Amino acid sequence: MPRVASDDESVAAVRVSLARSGGTRRLCVRLPADTALEGRVESGSCETLSLTDGNLIRLDVDRSTYHARVAADTEGRLLRGAFDDRRRARTPGEGRNRLTEWLAASDREPGDSVVLDVVVPGEQYGLRLPGERAVYDAVREPRSSLTDIAERLDE
Repeated sequence: MPRVASDDESVAAVRVSLARSGGTRRLCVRLPADTALEGRVESGSCETLSLTDGNLIRLDVDRSTYHARVAADTEGRLLRGAFDDRRRARTPGEGRNRLTEWLAASDREPGDSVVLDVVVPGEQYGLRLPGERAVYDAVREPRSSLTDIAERLDE
């Protein structure tokens, strides 16, 4: 599997803000609207984040790979958590939320920003603190039909 650094020209880096959302009021990552990406891409080229409400993605945080579900509220799309496997990402009350743990350990507050790296659009993203560098194992998922079969077998 190819390794790619966050400063590689193939990786688009987008500054995203942290906010509180939902009844728990835990920190989450607020994703910009695709139309708002112009001028926010720090490196690489990114036509779209390819993230829609309900999508499950791989999310690399602090040298570990987790799974996250894209959610939406009245203000737009967001990531509320990162979990050890896809099942826990679909039912987030069951596992440890690695995203909130990382944000707490990094002393992040609402309004602060982090960098969202687009490693494989629609499939794999990375989060890092501004100014830091990360290296990702870029992995493409199997074709959608194979993924759908595997998810049905998991259930």
